Amino acid sequence: MPQLDIDALVFDVLGTLVDEPAGIRAGIRALDPPPDGPGTERLLSLWQRHVDREQRRILDGERPYRAGGAIDLEAARLVADAAGARGPAAAEELARSARTPPPWPDAAAGLARLAEHFPLIGLSNASRTALLEINARAGLRWHLALSAEDARTYKPDPAVYRLAVEASGRPPERLLMVAAHAWDLRAAQRLGLRTAYVARPVGDPPAPSDRFDLHTDGLTDLAARLGTGRAASG
Repeated sequence: MPQLDIDALVFDVLGTLVDEPAGIRAGIRALDPPPDGPGTERLLSLWQRHVDREQRRILDGERPYRAGGAIDLEAARLVADAAGARGPAAAEELARSARTPPPWPDAAAGLARLAEHFPLIGLSNASRTALLEINARAGLRWHLALSAEDARTYKPDPAVYRLAVEASGRPPERLLMVAAHAWDLRAAQRLGLRTAYVARPVGDPPAPSDRFDLHTDGLTDLAARLGTGRAASG
């Protein structure tokens, strides 16, 4: 495949660079009393459904904007109540688990390698506060990290992707959006960004009709496909 002519990489964070469900799952298992194995997965699903539904309601104009940390706390309260967790701080402690997901094994080294050749921009639905803690704990290297909170909406709203375009000072077609979620890449593609799918166990795989620029097995593969021996443009 010909070399993509790009100036910067834009990375999704949750699911693409860190295993978000694993962090929440660990928080659920730390509840008092702890749920059994099937109970953990049911509670994780309850959390995920709440976050997805409430973000969609905000996107559809059905409720006012609330930052990701506030929605995570709503989800944590639902889960703590459903689990019969004891203690007034159970929900707050559980909500913190969303800010401590483990990185995928190739994330830190892959970003470090790519950062030697391209400007790297993180672009996440996580709040600014959560994104700071996630990046620090996971050892993620950025030149700039942007939260959808700055647009007061959530991906896949085009306003979120415009944050990266405006911050980079480059036209959309000079940016490569990297994500494990096909829905994320489709939204970036509609704004004119180039796209790279990274396969992850918790991602959203491409449909047969999707036409992304790259399909990769991880960040090591992505770095190799981008030819990281080249210097960054501009």
